[in-house]
Order: sequence, then C-alpha cells, then structure tokens
Amino acid sequence: MNVLRIIAYPFAILYGIITSIRNFLYDINVLKSTKFKTPTIVVGNLSVGGTGKTPQIEYLIRLLQNNYKIAVLSRGYKRKSTGFIIADKDATAELIGDEPYQFYKKFKNIIVCVDANRTNAIQQLEQLESPPDVILLDDAFQHRKVAGGFNILLTDFNNLYVNDSMLPTGNLREHKFGAKRAQLIVVTKCPKNLSKEEQFKITKKINPAKNQLVFFTAIDYNSNLHGDSEINIDELQYFEVLLVTGIANPTPLTDFLKDRSIDFKHLKYPDHYNFKSQDISKIEETLNSFKSKKKLVLTTEKDYVRIFDKVKNLHYISIKSFVINYKNDFDNKIINYVEQSTGNG
Repeated sequence: MNVLRIIAYPFAILYGIITSIRNFLYDINVLKSTKFKTPTIVVGNLSVGGTGKTPQIEYLIRLLQNNYKIAVLSRGYKRKSTGFIIADKDATAELIGDEPYQFYKKFKNIIVCVDANRTNAIQQLEQLESPPDVILLDDAFQHRKVAGGFNILLTDFNNLYVNDSMLPTGNLREHKFGAKRAQLIVVTKCPKNLSKEEQFKITKKINPAKNQLVFFTAIDYNSNLHGDSEINIDELQYFEVLLVTGIANPTPLTDFLKDRSIDFKHLKYPDHYNFKSQDISKIEETLNSFKSKKKLVLTTEKDYVRIFDKVKNLHYISIKSFVINYKNDFDNKIINYVEQSTGNG
C-alpha cells in the first residue's frame, strides 16, 4: 500500500460506514424503497468505472424486445439537461447522454428516457398511454429509492469486486456486502475461452449466496465498421488508423486491434468525455499528419454518437456481450422473471 493509500485509508473506512448505514436503513425500511407494478430489471455494479453495463443492457433489449415493450431508464450522465425526458427525433447525446442516445439510435421499438429521479421517471412511464411491459434501469444498483424487481450485478474479470476496496483507496461505491441484493452476478469482459475450471475458481472466490447465480460473459467486436462508410475490420491493415476513445477502459479494444495486426495511433480521453473544439482540432490535425491517402478515424460506438457530426472520415466499431456458458439458463432466468412478475414484491 503506497503512501497516498495509507493517507486515504481512514476516509475509505468512513465512506464504507456511511454507505453501510444507508443500506441498513433501506434494509429495515426506515428509508423507503418504492415498488412498482411494472417489472424492473436493474443493471449495475459496486465499483466506479466501466464494467460493461451498456452491452449488458443491449443484450437484455435483444432478448426481450420481440415479446415485450421495453423502456430503458438512465440518469443521463453528463447530459446538458435536467428532469424527465423521453428521447425523440430531437434527441442528441448532449441532451440525454451518450449511452441513452446510443440506445435510442440503435433500437427503434423501445422507449429511452432519462431522469436522475428514477422514482419519478417510472411513475411517468406507467402513466403513458402505452406504458412499457418491462423497464431496464441502467446503472441503478445503488439507487435504492426504487425497489428493483430483479438485480444484475456486473463485475469486471480483471477487477473483481471481491478483490477491491472502498473509495478512495479502491473503486468500490459501497461495501462488498451489497452484492447480496443481486439475483445474478455477471463477470464481464472475460477471455472468450475461459475454462469451466477457471469459472469455478472465480465463483468460489465470489462466494455467492444460495439464491444467487454467477455467469460469465465476453465481448465480441463486430467485423464490419460503420460510420462514413462500411469497412471490414480486416481492411484496416491497409489504413493509417487514428483511434479516439473516451471510455473508462479502452484496453480490450486496443488489444483486439493489436491481435489483428492493426497499427494505430491512440488519442485517449476520460470516460464520457465532452469533446471540445480544441479536441476536434487535434483529431483533425493528427489525421492530416498521416502520410497515407488511406486513413481514417476509428472510435467506439459510444464515442461516435458524441462526435459523428464534428469529425470527418469517422468510423466506429460496435460490440456485443455474450454468455460464455449456460446461455439458456441466463436467458430463462430473465424471461421467467418478466413473465411471472405482476409487481416487484
């Protein structure tokens, strides 16, 4: 433990005590959680940073959208608006946030809405003329004012919550005991060939409760790039590539490109970064400095929705989450909850 962690350690203890008291007060109903008649699926984590919530939400949308009317509810992190908003043709990433805007652009038959007050948002959704059959709550594991009917807790394969510590010495938003609220624990961003033996070891380390199931997911990158034109990923070896990312952890993407023998220069920005005019200028100047006539800017799908109207020759690579083993068990667990739920009690 370095000096800064030693200095911060008392604050981590204090933060852990505060969050634990808050959760205890919710557990004993001193602080009230609101239950809703509409089935609600919460997707979240215990830690700050990217654990793969967006691809997990998209997985649930694909699983349920053919049989149910879905609403996705997010707070709209870093949006330049307030209150309850349902995405429509006038929506932008700045208005509702990059991830909600990505959902809105990608899935045409769902409701996408944002509100920091999830209780108010669900009340608004239930009052619609055609209300949703199921509501997916993005990054709401700590938002206990809503009593989620089904809770999915995500943890990164490379940074399991059981190996982490409380803020500010670690990355945990609340104590590890909070994991007990989840029905499913999903280890994300795993190697695609993760063995059942290794899965067993990790499950044992997580030590789930009797009512909890642990699943393992990995990320698949789409072989076709979208944006200013359609390009197959294998064609990138003939281009000079400028990679621009504003996500929490771009390492899986950079590793993927390196594994495909794709050379690139990387401009790395913080998660949910608000690209300014000088950043756009830097991107353009860097691309213009490339000598080849075949050159392009590559970014993530989440970043694309923020800069697609500002950067020329821009392409994005999309991802999908998939369950490594026991996919049917995972899917059935979700479907059974939605089918059987007439409320969250």
